[in-house]
Amino acid sequence: MVKSLNKTSELVIAGNSHIGLTTYGKIMVGDKAFEFYNDRDKKDFIQIPWDQVDYVVASIMFGGKWIPRYALKTKKNGMFTFSSKDPKRVLRAIREHIPADKIVKSLTFWQVVKRGLTTKPAIFDRKKKK
Repeated sequence: MVKSLNKTSELVIAGNSHIGLTTYGKIMVGDKAFEFYNDRDKKDFIQIPWDQVDYVVASIMFGGKWIPRYALKTKKNGMFTFSSKDPKRVLRAIREHIPADKIVKSLTFWQVVKRGLTTKPAIFDRKKKK
């Protein structure tokens, strides 16, 4: 059994981890870390201490009425994407430990397309002859 990093848990909710294949389990927001535990495999878990979280990215749709998923960007290990039953409660609990300016909205589909079209792709760059 894995030992939790948290002394007290503020929120425990059913959620999914979207690392590779979707994994179902429990999300725990506590005083020391954000944790995810798989329902089926006790060896499959994710523990992210609050001091390692760089920022939180929330995917917001329909003017804030629906948040399908959110991701925690760490300083060393990259992005960890999660979804849960009540994402607003999870993000409010995270906001107690992460400053509000570190919680950002993700880009929309059209913003990603526009950014892709306005930047010059490397495929069209001409190689310089020596």
